[in-house]
Amino acid sequence: MTLQWNDDSDDYTILRAPEPSPAPRGPDPALLAVDLGLRTGLAAYSREGRLLWYRSHNFGSLERLRRGVSGLLHQHSTLQQLVLEGGGTLAVPWEREAERRQIALLSIQAHTWRNVLLYDREQRKGKQAKNHADTLARRIIVWSQAPKPTSLRHDAAEAIMIGLWGVLELGWLSELPRELRRT
Repeated sequence: MTLQWNDDSDDYTILRAPEPSPAPRGPDPALLAVDLGLRTGLAAYSREGRLLWYRSHNFGSLERLRRGVSGLLHQHSTLQQLVLEGGGTLAVPWEREAERRQIALLSIQAHTWRNVLLYDREQRKGKQAKNHADTLARRIIVWSQAPKPTSLRHDAAEAIMIGLWGVLELGWLSELPRELRRT
């Protein structure tokens, strides 16, 4: 809760943290991939390994992230798996809520999915890896027939990649789909 002075009424107004925007409608996701940060990348996948939706959400502060995680996971009663990239204090609210809701959790670092989905030459520098992740994320969007982005933030693109790694790791896809393979 934050107080803001209102000159018109000579009094304080209570500002509440915004609730996370609702996820796009459609089939309920089985896996949620999260690129941790105050600006968080999110990508939801079906049990069949297809991307359902993706977005970026700016929590703005650790306190709003703590409050927002519960509401976000509450929207998805069919969620079976949570895949987090990152760690530290930003991971704690996600880990606690996953445990409370009995959602299986995989916690990884960027090199985990990058080593599987990107060539070595594509990940020598962080910016280079982000650019290649963006390109492949756009191909995943087309392959999955998910809504095309007007813009694709790097955190959402990386969440898409984290989710693809997750569905491969869990065996929901037995291999990288032909349409996503590169030569």
